[in-house]
Amino acid sequence: MGANTHSPAVVLGLCSFTHDSAAALLADGELLGFVEEERLSQRKHTKDYPRQAIDWLLSEAGLTAHDVDTVAYNFQPLRYLAEVPAAARLALATGTRDRALHRASGFAKVAYRTQKRLQDLGRRFPNARVRPVQHHRAHQLAAFASSGWSESAVLVVDSLGERQTTTIARGLDANRPTTRTLEAINDPASLGYVYGAVTEHLGWRRGDEEGTVMALAALGDPARFHSLFARAVRTTQTGFFVDPSYFPPRVLHGGFARMTRRFVDDTCPGRQPDEPLQDIHRDLAAALQARTEEVMVHLARRAQLVTGSRRLCLGGGVATNCVSVGRIIEADIFDEVFVPPAPGDAGTAIGAAIATHCDSGNSKGIAGVTRSCYLGPTYPDPALDLSPWPGLTQKILGTETAEFLADQLAHGVIVGLFQGAVEAGPRALGNRSILASPLEPGVVERLNATVKFREPFRPFAPMVVAERAKEFFALGQEAPFMSMASQVTEAARQRIPAIVHANGTARLQTVTEWQNPFMHEVLTAFGRITGTPVLINTSLNVKGKPICGTPDMALDCLANSGLDALLLEGRWITK
Repeated sequence: MGANTHSPAVVLGLCSFTHDSAAALLADGELLGFVEEERLSQRKHTKDYPRQAIDWLLSEAGLTAHDVDTVAYNFQPLRYLAEVPAAARLALATGTRDRALHRASGFAKVAYRTQKRLQDLGRRFPNARVRPVQHHRAHQLAAFASSGWSESAVLVVDSLGERQTTTIARGLDANRPTTRTLEAINDPASLGYVYGAVTEHLGWRRGDEEGTVMALAALGDPARFHSLFARAVRTTQTGFFVDPSYFPPRVLHGGFARMTRRFVDDTCPGRQPDEPLQDIHRDLAAALQARTEEVMVHLARRAQLVTGSRRLCLGGGVATNCVSVGRIIEADIFDEVFVPPAPGDAGTAIGAAIATHCDSGNSKGIAGVTRSCYLGPTYPDPALDLSPWPGLTQKILGTETAEFLADQLAHGVIVGLFQGAVEAGPRALGNRSILASPLEPGVVERLNATVKFREPFRPFAPMVVAERAKEFFALGQEAPFMSMASQVTEAARQRIPAIVHANGTARLQTVTEWQNPFMHEVLTAFGRITGTPVLINTSLNVKGKPICGTPDMALDCLANSGLDALLLEGRWITK
């Protein structure tokens, strides 16, 4: 067979049926695209089969379901079964005896259900092998491959992947990435589980609003419950242990409490979502967050010790805790820390696809993954029909779009921005953003109350041109994906206090001309007008809704929020 007749090996990576459904497509190792289903379906954190994401990927590549060679799935069903005999040990202890049988049966049922899902995927792609990939390996490869480094430590911390909750690995080779797990911690020792349980106890949605608890923590006193969390989540030489007298072992059935009566008695009753916040809620959030930071720094030190590496990649849901990431950077354990744009389960679609490609023996290296976040659908010339939104009007802007936007922002206009490809991950990275001037009085209050419709204590993140970041932020490294909280300089406190949270930090995004030329131009122009090349950047959505992936979603956001205007692919749309 001649070289010209080569058909690329097509790997479809999937996160599906659990939460944060997403799809990624590799052809001969090149990442052709990635998108989270919620950005197209408008159902936040959806667990649905990512039909729209897959349809877009295959259409863009000129392929059909029959052309997919391998479907890479982000869980391995047989690994759940190992917990069935392990759960028997819980029957030996009085405090966990009542959960042992339920836990064993729950893990067995999930193993069976996952196997059925693999069979379902096989029917959807008749010419494909369906290959399950260990969950933490998918996390590891998604993080390490995105870094572009040739070697690093890789720390994954989440709620649960089969049995694992925490892994330390070493990543090697930027061209054909591999990771080797050196240490692992299994459930029921789970930092993500504890954080989710307390999030729910405080009246917010587990698996969605942990960031709200992280923000609330800055307003509380961690000392009040510090000793409780030190007992409940105890560090060990190689990791940590969760005390079942506070957080009983997970049962994969509904109806089982995630915390004990002892925890409630020692803290406070569960808060209903509509109940007012009290100091005790703030203090509980503060202690939870402080302990999370302590354990994450402890794990980072362990990762450095066992790998000997001077660089760290982070993955898993707990890696979205930007304050903990900032603490690791401040601890100066590593020369540089990297968090991919989609560190949670959605990103494992990419990691599973990479694992499958590299295991296949295909000689082609991985391409299109390094530092990439603008990976989803584009709408470069949308034919906008505004009739469903009768209050909206539009005009076409000329060539000076960045200068125009910067001027509007400098005059206090709050603008939604919809340009280019949909970003990967939960942060606004400058293509689906709400932008505002941090110099405008009362801007945080206005954004929370009338634009985002969220709690008044929630902070807003700054974006800054990378070449001037050190004037305002003390992080000491680039933060391209808004995943790291940084201490701020005196100049930031004086000139842009709106972006400084109550704990003295800001969740920073640095922008280079290479990464996002348009946003770099806007920031530069805003700096020229105001003297401060910093903007508030938050995701283009309102609370409870996914980031707007389509023009219609963006127009809905403009029409039904306090946004003043929307810049949608060169069209200036106002009410």
